[in-house]
Amino acid sequence: MRQVTIKALARELRLSVSTISKALRDSHEISDATKRRVLELAARLNYSPNPYASSLRGRKSRNIAIVIPEVADSFFSLAINGITSVTKEKGYHSIICLTHEDYKDEQDILKAFHNGRVDGVLISVSGTTESGAHIRGLMDQGVPVVLFDRVLPDVPAPKVVTDDAASARNATQLLLDHGCRRIAFLGLSPQLSISADRLAGYEAALRENHYQPKAKDILSCGAGQQQNLLAIKKLLRQKDRPDGIVAAVEKLAPLVYQACNELSLRIPEDVKLICFSSLEIAGILQPSLSTVTQPAFEMGAKAAGLLMKLMAGKRAEMEVVVSAELTERVSSG
Repeated sequence: MRQVTIKALARELRLSVSTISKALRDSHEISDATKRRVLELAARLNYSPNPYASSLRGRKSRNIAIVIPEVADSFFSLAINGITSVTKEKGYHSIICLTHEDYKDEQDILKAFHNGRVDGVLISVSGTTESGAHIRGLMDQGVPVVLFDRVLPDVPAPKVVTDDAASARNATQLLLDHGCRRIAFLGLSPQLSISADRLAGYEAALRENHYQPKAKDILSCGAGQQQNLLAIKKLLRQKDRPDGIVAAVEKLAPLVYQACNELSLRIPEDVKLICFSSLEIAGILQPSLSTVTQPAFEMGAKAAGLLMKLMAGKRAEMEVVVSAELTERVSSG
């Protein structure tokens, strides 16, 4: 007789593999009614756990995966420090995996974790990630996942984020208060959570001040820095060019400085700039850069703390929102 598997139970009850597994373990996350359905079907079909698979699941690797787009961005470097400050104390090793803003790479990395190589995953998704199916698939295998900074609404996992929309609104308002009348927004893919939320905050500030957001002032940048530089220069060559810029990601700020220098535009006299950035050298740039700074270390530590709870079988908050700090320097006027 063919052995009944958890996947077979899941298909029969139209539940996820993760739900079946948790119900069989009597997890507090599953309702009593669902547990009864699972146990009744398991008894009727003479289900018995695969001892080999169970031994693999029970064996802890003491490894945590940190899946991020890049490490050149100072936000992620600081976030890693925050994560390891928690995980190292708990006796876990961190495996850092870079997706290079590539959805396919991200899928392949998570697929490799289905075999028990890691006990949990912390992830900030790439700029080209289209859906959370690959993350949900990993969770269905019983691997705890926590998202931070760049998150996906369709993934039912704990998330640590900043108040992106409010922060972008405040940044845009600062430029308006300093006399800007045409403000451009530089972001990454509009499907990326941080870009979408920051764009929404930018647009809200414009409308509150009786300005209509214009598509030509919204620039979606990619992974190629040279292409991004050319796009920014094209934006600033327009006859009615922007007199202010809100840059939604750190790596775009140096490109604005470079573009303005090559076009003989002065910051902040000709173009005012504020950027979401954790750069420690923001204050000594010429001119110094006005920033919206996320508490990256704190976000990493909080995300790691949530993951530790999940791996211990405890409840974890589904969303933690931390405040970003706006620091006004010379570049915004």
